[in-house]
This record gives sequence, structure tokens and C-alpha cells, in this order.
Amino acid sequence: MIVDLHCHSNASDGALSPDLLVRRAVERGVDTLAITDHDTIDAYAKLRAAELPAIRLIPGIEFSARWRQMSVHIVGLDIDLDSATLAAAIRQQKAARRKRAAEISARLAKRGIEDALEGALSFAGEATIGRPHFAAHLVARSYVRSPAEAFRKYLGAGKAGDVKQHWPEMRDVIDWIRSADGIAVLAHPAKYKLTNVRLAELTDAFRAEGGQAIEVISGQQSIDVTRRLAKLCTDRGLLASCGSDFHGPEQPWSELGRFGPLPDACRPVWELW
Repeated sequence: MIVDLHCHSNASDGALSPDLLVRRAVERGVDTLAITDHDTIDAYAKLRAAELPAIRLIPGIEFSARWRQMSVHIVGLDIDLDSATLAAAIRQQKAARRKRAAEISARLAKRGIEDALEGALSFAGEATIGRPHFAAHLVARSYVRSPAEAFRKYLGAGKAGDVKQHWPEMRDVIDWIRSADGIAVLAHPAKYKLTNVRLAELTDAFRAEGGQAIEVISGQQSIDVTRRLAKLCTDRGLLASCGSDFHGPEQPWSELGRFGPLPDACRPVWELW
């Protein structure tokens, strides 16, 4: 069984429409899929009207949050899409994203980059706006040659576009997810590039606030990373999740369903379903 519990459609910063995303997952042998768009569940409304191949869909979302002045991502799995708490949380996050986008644009303007907000909005369309849309604008206006260069120079951690103060505290996000009957999952822990001590502190804080699982596997990663995260997970009695963090076909390292199995010592999050 192939379970992919972290991917993105063009309802946020993914390249594919929700129905094409599901079809691609089926083509790659995925049995269970969660679409976890950033701060939105719009993909699921679009899928209700689509004729889809057989696959088990787990309602999901990925929220941005703060912990000790750094940004972290919390995935909510098996959420109630009709939850009033969830709807209010999404409205709050969309407002935060608009404020954040305006500040990113202002910061980029000080570095000579013009019309960044308008450009990012043109690429976002109806999707929730994020830094990848600013990256697309920078590439289109020839400020950089690729999205990777855009993040390296302007949008990545510690750069002008790294605006995090608008995000809620991690505990608030966990509360939203649990109030929507969902499972709170610490997303891609290795991508925060923390020391072992700091990552343990983050995981302990996440668990203390009601977090229930961590992503032991996120896309194609080394076996050493998997072992490190598996130990972190099992030592703290947390459930284990896994996902590709797929955004588009141009990123083969995060292809749908193309990642290793969870270590045997881990208790998979889907046991709760």
C-alpha cells in the first residue's frame, strides 16, 4: 500500500488542478492520498464535482505557524471539512497571508523589485498567495533565472521575503486542527535544518501542545534522516506520517508516492482510521 499524506494542488502553490493531482497519484500507484494545500481546503470542493478514479482521499490542510520566532508547518489530517473552527482558522490565515504578501512586496521594493505584489497576485489567481508566486514574478521579470534562485536571493530563510510574524503560535494551530477532529502532524522536520537538540525541543513542544504525529518521511530523503526522525517519533510515542510534499512534475525528488517505507518501529498515523 502506498500512502501519500502531503501534497499540493493549484489551490495553493502546486502546479496541478486537484483532479489532475488525484489522477497522477493513481497513475503512480498511490492508494491513499491527502491533499494538504497551504491554509485552504478549496481543492476538496473542486473534487466533489469531478469524476475521479478509485482512491481513498483523506481531507487535509497545511497551516503555517510560529515556534520561537521561526516558521513551522503543521499538517492537519482527517479533518472535518465542515468544521466552523476550521473555517474561521482559514479566514484568519488568508488575512495573514494578505498582510504578509504586502510586507514582502514592500521589502522587495526597497531592493529595486517593482510591482511584486501585483505580479505575485497575477500568478496566484484564485489560490492562496505564497512566496512561490513571488518567485514566479521574479523569474518572469528577469530578476532571477529560476525559482530556486529567487528563494536563495530574496525569499528564503533570513532573506527580505522571509516574513513570519503574521503566523499564529503553533499551539493555536494544533488547537484548530484538533477542534476540527483532525490529527496534527509536524511537517517535514528535517527541512527546518535544526540541530538534534533544537529539533528535539521543537518536537517536545509540539507534543506538549497536543500534536499527535510527525512526518518521518518527506519526499526522497536519505536513510540516515529517516532513522533519525523515526527515533525521534518512537521515543516520544508519536504517530508517524509520510508524504511526498509534491508541488509539481518538475520536481522529481518529491514525486507522488515515490519515497521509502516507514521503519517497522513506527506506528503509522493511518492506524487511527
